[in-house]
Amino acid sequence: MKKFHSLFISLVLLTPLLGGCFEKKEMAQENSKLAVPHHKTVPKSSIEVHHNGIVSHPESIPVLVNKQNKLPESYQPDDLVDPNIPFIFAGKSEKRKMRAEAAAAIEDLFAGALKDGVKLLGVSAYRPYSKQKALFQQYVRQDGVEAAKTYSALPGTSEHETGLAIDVTGGDGKCAAEDCFSGSKEAKWIEAHAAEYGFIIRYPKGKEAITGYQYEPWHLRYVGKKIAADIMSRGITLEEYYR
Repeated sequence: MKKFHSLFISLVLLTPLLGGCFEKKEMAQENSKLAVPHHKTVPKSSIEVHHNGIVSHPESIPVLVNKQNKLPESYQPDDLVDPNIPFIFAGKSEKRKMRAEAAAAIEDLFAGALKDGVKLLGVSAYRPYSKQKALFQQYVRQDGVEAAKTYSALPGTSEHETGLAIDVTGGDGKCAAEDCFSGSKEAKWIEAHAAEYGFIIRYPKGKEAITGYQYEPWHLRYVGKKIAADIMSRGITLEEYYR
């Protein structure tokens, strides 16, 4: 009877403790269901969500804009500034403007090029929807619709409308947005160093079937240093990066 009595008392004393342990274990299990692991990363493919072909976050720095992914017609960046770089033209113009982060980066790129003995000039940066529409119509009148589509974007699908793209050329101002820029010392420097400043050559050679546009060694697009380094080192396009 004494042994039974002692066992009964022990069980009575242990029950609250055991109950507490089970309760803590259950709470921990419930919390683990709600917690998001710290190491979990967002898949690249989910960074840009699109609805009916219209990009949901046009303000995103690495936004994918192309013939399939359009900017909202009313979109206009709210942080446009004039980068302190030389252009092929004088005077004020919307074509000088870029988003603040991209503007600071292009200033650094131009400075870096100059330090290496390479002088660059800006050709055209920001372009609003209305200007892109007028420009595309001009090219259609000049070369026809199908030809125009190989080198110019329909309004709403141009990277220039994001404020994150800029066309550049050499310091002599020649070959501005022309095929003769390819192979120049300026083009070679850009290909080798653009990623260091967060830029990519948006329409690379041999990728026309993917980008939908002919090779444009002068067209730089700001995406940030990390993404730019990945894209340029792998020799891929922004479209392929998101796959």
